[in-house]
Amino acid sequence: MERKIIKTADGSVTIHLPDWDEQYHSKHGAVQEAIHVFIKTGLHWFVENYQKKELSVLEIGFGTGLNAFITALEAEKLGLDVSYCGIEAYPVETSEIENLNYPQALKASERKDLFMRLHETEWEKSFKISENFSLSKRQKKFQEIDDVAQFDLVYFDAFGARVQPQLWTEEIFGIMFRAMKPGSVLVTYSAKGSVRRAMQAVGFQVERLPGPPGKREMLRALKNH
Repeated sequence: MERKIIKTADGSVTIHLPDWDEQYHSKHGAVQEAIHVFIKTGLHWFVENYQKKELSVLEIGFGTGLNAFITALEAEKLGLDVSYCGIEAYPVETSEIENLNYPQALKASERKDLFMRLHETEWEKSFKISENFSLSKRQKKFQEIDDVAQFDLVYFDAFGARVQPQLWTEEIFGIMFRAMKPGSVLVTYSAKGSVRRAMQAVGFQVERLPGPPGKREMLRALKNH
């Protein structure tokens, strides 16, 4: 499948898949979307509401490493201890990683070494990337996740339901629900009614929230105690 690096509206880049007319991140701003959906509405909200300094994060679709990179930077700023697990069936190529401008776009060019370490670490092992951030990457399909009550926060960043509807089903959200601790949170850029209903069907309490640039709404789902 053809893959292209394209610039998004905020100056950061993403990987575009012409055959699907789909991107890894929003063409309205890759960095803006990541910060709004996963950091402000996910990480910051969780820390502020639960007053926890240690947390485990599961990312569904490790992809370019953008969400992991921003989370690592935020962990340092906020004094958090983050254990991060990224799931990805088809890892991004090294040649593509070298053309991702996220350190510059985040005004953190001096942390490019941190961004590269996220990608250079071996898969299926856990590594201490920085004092505040440890990472394990698993190369597997989302349907193969078998964790039970392991994660405080889930970044659900799969390709959209238009191109991969099988990733937005009750089956997948049931796997997420099982993998999450009581009182945990899942955030995603999607706001489709079918996605919300699938989440509710497996037990999540779901709320619609204002979306990032280019999207009217997004979803945050809570697994109650």
